[in-house]
Amino acid sequence: MAASRQPTGYNPVRDTISSLAAQGATDRWVMTAALLAVGVCDVVTGAGLNPARWAGRLTLMVGGVATMLVAAFPQPLRGNGVDHTIAATVAFTTLAVWPIMAVRRRAGVAVLSLPFAVCASLVTLGLLTWFTLEIHGSHRGLAERAAALSEVLWPLVVALGARHVLLGRRQSGRPAIGAARAA
Repeated sequence: MAASRQPTGYNPVRDTISSLAAQGATDRWVMTAALLAVGVCDVVTGAGLNPARWAGRLTLMVGGVATMLVAAFPQPLRGNGVDHTIAATVAFTTLAVWPIMAVRRRAGVAVLSLPFAVCASLVTLGLLTWFTLEIHGSHRGLAERAAALSEVLWPLVVALGARHVLLGRRQSGRPAIGAARAA
């Protein structure tokens, strides 16, 4: 939606997500609100994802806060903002490694297993590498969107996987995930 509101010349394959929320962008509030919403979702997901290890949950929450800081520190009209770049680097990095940090062998949630987590992190790190290599290239917007999409989707996949296991345990009468730890 934010891209469609930009003047002629904006190219989503070439131009970054950050440019949609940059100072001087047309209706920059749209992308700013989206970044804030994604950051809040990551924090809430990390806080409530009990089957995951605490280190992974905390890493996801740090990534969420960093995503909110990306919105709080928009890119200048021209050039690059250091605070924005630092926030984006922290967000991208933490959101790429949180799956491995969240692995819990006995959680009973397949997507929290080491093989799934390694795959998720490797895919995201590969996309981040592509984005880094494209930083001055003609496909940097596409590379950034691919990396960001992987980082937005994985928490959703894990949350849905954990919910599925929890609902299955409730229906079978077995204790919920984390109930043994609480007892």
